[in-house]
Amino acid sequence: MAYKQKLTFGLIIGTRDIFSAQLGLEARKTLLPKIEAMGHDYIILPKDATVSGSVDNYEDGKKCARLFSENRDKIDGIIIVLPNFSNELGIVNAIKLANLNVPIMVQAIDDDNDKVDVYSRRDAFCGKISVCNNFYQYGIKFTDTTFHTYPLNSDLFEKDVNNFASICRVVNGLRNARIGAIGARPAAFQTVRASEKILQASGITVVTVDLSEILGAANKVDNQAAELKIKVGEIKNYGKIASSVHEDKIIRQAKFGIAVENWLTANEIDASTIECWDSLQHNYGCASCLTMSMLGEKLMPSACEVDIAGAVSMYTLMLASGNAPALLDWNNNFGADRNKCVCTHCSNYPKSFMQNELSIGSLDVLGTVLGQEDTFGAIKGKVSPGDFSYFRISTDDSQGKIKSYLGKGKFTSDPYGMDGGIAVSQVDNLQQLLKYICKNGFEHHVAMVRGNVAEIIEESIDTYLGWNLYHHK
Repeated sequence: MAYKQKLTFGLIIGTRDIFSAQLGLEARKTLLPKIEAMGHDYIILPKDATVSGSVDNYEDGKKCARLFSENRDKIDGIIIVLPNFSNELGIVNAIKLANLNVPIMVQAIDDDNDKVDVYSRRDAFCGKISVCNNFYQYGIKFTDTTFHTYPLNSDLFEKDVNNFASICRVVNGLRNARIGAIGARPAAFQTVRASEKILQASGITVVTVDLSEILGAANKVDNQAAELKIKVGEIKNYGKIASSVHEDKIIRQAKFGIAVENWLTANEIDASTIECWDSLQHNYGCASCLTMSMLGEKLMPSACEVDIAGAVSMYTLMLASGNAPALLDWNNNFGADRNKCVCTHCSNYPKSFMQNELSIGSLDVLGTVLGQEDTFGAIKGKVSPGDFSYFRISTDDSQGKIKSYLGKGKFTSDPYGMDGGIAVSQVDNLQQLLKYICKNGFEHHVAMVRGNVAEIIEESIDTYLGWNLYHHK
């Protein structure tokens, strides 16, 4: 699932016949324009389908379930608004009978202290507890709001909907993800072995292709093809290329990029990982980093060394943030500062992840072994300061589960004299995190993205996906 900016929410406004129906109508007048103003669509019962279009009893719940079922291919999540002590049986049956298996958010509206007479009172404070109690009994997972109750016409509601939208993107995206594995894992990298079967149990499908098929397709790209000229232009505009780099190296890189993108499109791949060394250099003559960087910039994350779980980690961060993620190594200590380290890669960092002018050259470390002439296509530069979130999943075959860790930190402006893609990173209580990584058998790769989306991913995993998660704080 590509990043989906505009979502469609199934909306339920609750009510109960002993409370004023006007409260439901008022909520509707506020809710619908608010969802539209936030850039989303909605599915809701018409006003004349029930009393005020709200859901009260079992019959109302069946009508709502029927409407939602008819639109199951459109609905990304369900938002429930309680303007009063709404009938929990109508609501829980609407969810149960529709059986959409999408995230749910429950919001309840404040009473006003001067409007608690028998005709004006809401009692949604109590009603929300009853709705949630029934969800618990039925095994229905849901997301709560920041406060137990608050006014519907508030900035807080907008914030909660924005967070909920990101949760929907993460959960729905991962449950239907297609991860492309291009080539074989480099033999030296047993660290990134992963179980396709364990991933499949969460709805994540791994689609494989032999690297030779991609190289064969690259070699068949006509030198006069319009798509090749376009791709060469994109590469030249993407970063600074030394004048000493021959045009044929850029053309070779462009052909590889075209072959990879065509395969990803044909197989509806959401994120990928590539056998980035050393068959590619020996048998074709370029690095894969530039192609992977440009894919990431298009929000199609691509991980190094056929790190399938790393690609899933990157894709998760992208869904949560809408920003281009990168795959980094936890690589170096930063002097004696135990809360800082240097995260680096060769690299395939997307341009917007770095937020700095970048140069495109040959691989540094591998270039000394494989030859500078066969390793063109590495992104080089220093990551600029700012907040980041990090995330990593791993398939634990011995326990038959997906485990993960999560947290946030800051990129700093500290200088560091190393080539490649450099990110001097600060994480509070870093030593405890590193102990957790080592003790629990996690890989040296970690996915990072700009911004703070840790809480969004935590809610997505803890409430809906059920993976093991350590949230480092």
